[in-house]
Amino acid sequence: MKKFIQIITQTNLEGKLIHIALFIFRIALSLELIIAHGLKKLGVGVSEAEKVPNPLNFPEVFNSLFADAANLVLPVFVIFGLFTRIAVLPILAVTLTGYFILHWNDTLLIKDTPFMYSLCYLFLLFVGSGKYSIDNYLRKN
Repeated sequence: MKKFIQIITQTNLEGKLIHIALFIFRIALSLELIIAHGLKKLGVGVSEAEKVPNPLNFPEVFNSLFADAANLVLPVFVIFGLFTRIAVLPILAVTLTGYFILHWNDTLLIKDTPFMYSLCYLFLLFVGSGKYSIDNYLRKN
């Protein structure tokens, strides 16, 4: 019984499994962001393209391009693990703005989406892209 408890409670952040988990996590998270939020801004899968909110009153062109890049282009960088920590920053800017400014007074069921995206991308910011990434390849060469 003691051996079983040791096995199920062991945390190994140096093994191969953590890097496989980070690889799958990066891909699943970023594909979900692209499919659920990015493509709607282009009008894919909806009758009309989603209008990008502008709570900080940036110029409309900048706001739209920034949000589109954060929801469509930069998640592709995260998927490949290319400049992951830098690519995550604009994504976090959009998700944290969604949480703290757009949805702050909304119910938990509405504001939990930007909160969860923010937590996940903050995690990637802190731990990086892992062994199975272009970042790791570039770091070694």
